[in-house]
Amino acid sequence: MTVQPLLATALVGVGGALGAVFRHVVGLHVEGRRSVLVVNALGSFALGAVSAAPIGSTATLLLGVGFCGAFTTFSSFAVGTVRAASETGARAAAGIAASNLAAALAAFLLGTLLTGRLL
Repeated sequence: MTVQPLLATALVGVGGALGAVFRHVVGLHVEGRRSVLVVNALGSFALGAVSAAPIGSTATLLLGVGFCGAFTTFSSFAVGTVRAASETGARAAAGIAASNLAAALAAFLLGTLLTGRLL
Protein backbone atom coordinates (compact mmCIF):
# COMPACT_ATOMS: atom_id res chain seq x y z
CA MET A 1 0.00 0.00 0.00
CA THR A 2 1.37 3.39 -1.00
CA VAL A 3 0.70 6.22 1.41
CA GLN A 4 -0.35 9.55 -0.10
CA PRO A 5 2.29 12.29 0.36
CA LEU A 6 0.11 14.51 2.56
CA LEU A 7 -0.89 11.59 4.80
CA ALA A 8 2.73 10.43 4.98
CA THR A 9 3.81 13.91 6.05
CA ALA A 10 1.08 14.06 8.70
CA LEU A 11 2.00 10.63 10.05
CA VAL A 12 5.67 11.55 10.37
CA GLY A 13 4.70 14.85 12.00
CA VAL A 14 2.38 13.29 14.58
CA GLY A 15 4.87 10.52 15.33
CA GLY A 16 7.66 13.06 15.59
CA ALA A 17 5.69 15.24 17.99
CA LEU A 18 5.00 12.25 20.23
CA GLY A 19 8.62 11.09 20.04
CA ALA A 20 9.88 14.55 21.00
CA VAL A 21 7.55 14.68 24.00
CA PHE A 22 8.64 11.22 25.16
CA ARG A 23 12.29 12.24 24.67
CA HIS A 24 11.71 15.23 26.92
CA VAL A 25 10.04 13.05 29.57
CA VAL A 26 13.03 10.69 29.63
CA GLY A 27 15.30 13.72 29.98
CA LEU A 28 13.35 14.80 33.06
CA HIS A 29 13.95 11.45 34.73
CA VAL A 30 17.44 10.50 33.53
CA GLU A 31 20.11 13.16 33.78
CA GLY A 32 23.25 13.91 31.83
CA ARG A 33 24.90 11.67 29.28
CA ARG A 34 22.94 8.66 30.49
CA SER A 35 19.79 10.28 29.11
CA VAL A 36 21.19 10.17 25.58
CA LEU A 37 22.27 6.55 25.99
CA VAL A 38 18.84 5.57 27.34
CA VAL A 39 16.83 7.22 24.56
CA ASN A 40 19.11 5.96 21.82
CA ALA A 41 18.97 2.39 23.15
CA LEU A 42 15.20 2.47 23.72
CA GLY A 43 14.57 4.12 20.37
CA SER A 44 16.80 1.62 18.59
CA PHE A 45 14.98 -1.25 20.28
CA ALA A 46 11.64 0.23 19.18
CA LEU A 47 12.91 0.78 15.64
CA GLY A 48 14.12 -2.82 15.52
CA ALA A 49 10.67 -3.98 16.59
CA VAL A 50 8.99 -1.73 14.00
CA SER A 51 11.36 -2.98 11.30
CA ALA A 52 10.59 -6.62 12.06
CA ALA A 53 6.84 -6.26 12.52
CA PRO A 54 4.49 -6.71 9.58
CA ILE A 55 2.74 -3.41 10.26
CA GLY A 56 2.64 -1.74 6.87
CA SER A 57 3.89 1.57 5.56
CA THR A 58 1.40 3.77 7.44
CA ALA A 59 2.43 2.50 10.87
CA THR A 60 6.09 2.47 9.85
CA LEU A 61 5.92 6.16 8.95
CA LEU A 62 4.17 7.01 12.22
CA LEU A 63 6.28 4.84 14.54
CA GLY A 64 9.58 4.23 12.78
CA VAL A 65 10.26 7.46 10.93
CA GLY A 66 8.26 9.87 13.10
CA PHE A 67 8.34 8.59 16.68
CA CYS A 68 11.70 6.81 16.70
CA GLY A 69 13.31 9.53 14.59
CA ALA A 70 12.33 12.26 17.04
CA PHE A 71 12.80 10.16 20.17
CA THR A 72 16.38 9.22 19.44
CA THR A 73 18.95 11.97 19.42
CA PHE A 74 22.04 11.97 17.27
CA SER A 75 22.63 15.70 17.78
CA SER A 76 22.69 15.40 21.58
CA PHE A 77 24.96 12.38 21.20
CA ALA A 78 27.39 14.42 19.09
CA VAL A 79 27.36 17.41 21.45
CA GLY A 80 27.81 15.16 24.49
CA THR A 81 30.73 13.37 22.90
CA VAL A 82 32.50 16.64 22.05
CA ARG A 83 31.87 17.96 25.58
CA ALA A 84 33.18 14.74 27.08
CA ALA A 85 36.33 15.07 24.99
CA SER A 86 36.97 18.57 26.30
CA GLU A 87 36.06 17.70 29.91
CA THR A 88 37.52 14.21 30.32
CA GLY A 89 39.76 13.66 27.32
CA ALA A 90 39.56 11.95 23.97
CA ARG A 91 39.86 8.41 25.34
CA ALA A 92 36.87 8.81 27.67
CA ALA A 93 34.84 10.44 24.89
CA ALA A 94 35.67 7.57 22.54
CA GLY A 95 34.48 5.14 25.22
CA ILE A 96 31.22 7.05 25.60
CA ALA A 97 30.71 7.11 21.83
CA ALA A 98 31.51 3.42 21.47
CA SER A 99 29.22 2.41 24.32
CA ASN A 100 26.37 4.48 22.89
CA LEU A 101 26.79 2.93 19.45
CA ALA A 102 27.12 -0.59 20.86
CA ALA A 103 24.02 -0.16 23.03
CA ALA A 104 21.97 1.19 20.12
CA LEU A 105 23.04 -1.61 17.76
CA ALA A 106 22.46 -4.31 20.37
CA ALA A 107 19.05 -2.85 21.24
CA PHE A 108 18.04 -2.72 17.56
CA LEU A 109 19.04 -6.35 17.06
CA LEU A 110 17.23 -7.40 20.24
CA GLY A 111 14.08 -5.56 19.17
CA THR A 112 14.25 -7.21 15.76
CA LEU A 113 14.85 -10.69 17.17
CA LEU A 114 12.18 -10.48 19.87
CA THR A 115 9.57 -9.14 17.48
CA GLY A 116 10.47 -11.80 14.92
CA ARG A 117 9.98 -14.52 17.52
CA LEU A 118 6.74 -13.07 18.88
CA LEU A 119 5.18 -12.60 15.46
